[in-house]
Amino acid sequence: MPKVTAKKNEQFSKMNFGSIYPHYLKRIEKHGRTKEELDRIIMWLTAYSQRELDAFIAGNGSFGDFFEGAKVHQNAYMIKGVVCGYRIEEIPEEFALYRDCRRMEKLIDELAKGRKMERILRKENK
Repeated sequence: MPKVTAKKNEQFSKMNFGSIYPHYLKRIEKHGRTKEELDRIIMWLTAYSQRELDAFIAGNGSFGDFFEGAKVHQNAYMIKGVVCGYRIEEIPEEFALYRDCRRMEKLIDELAKGRKMERILRKENK
């Protein structure tokens, strides 16, 4: 597995969120999923309101800004697996931004693959 580097973390930090969002949307729509579902999983992960998310979609901020202002869901630790060759749960805390980006991409992957919303939005077993 590749290792996350400070350079890679910095590259992600500077990317404009609004320039990447259309790629996420296109990906899930070709599998029959909707913008509303995509926004729902992103808002679940970040605690952003629709208005706040829409501002980022409009191009107002980088991934660094996006995750710096987010309140990442307490159950985000339950998002595990491999995305783009990186095992999410092995990404060190010092690269939290990169890890959170990959967590979001994992949720988007699951949405595109037809997973039920209840399973995508992790809940702890009580």
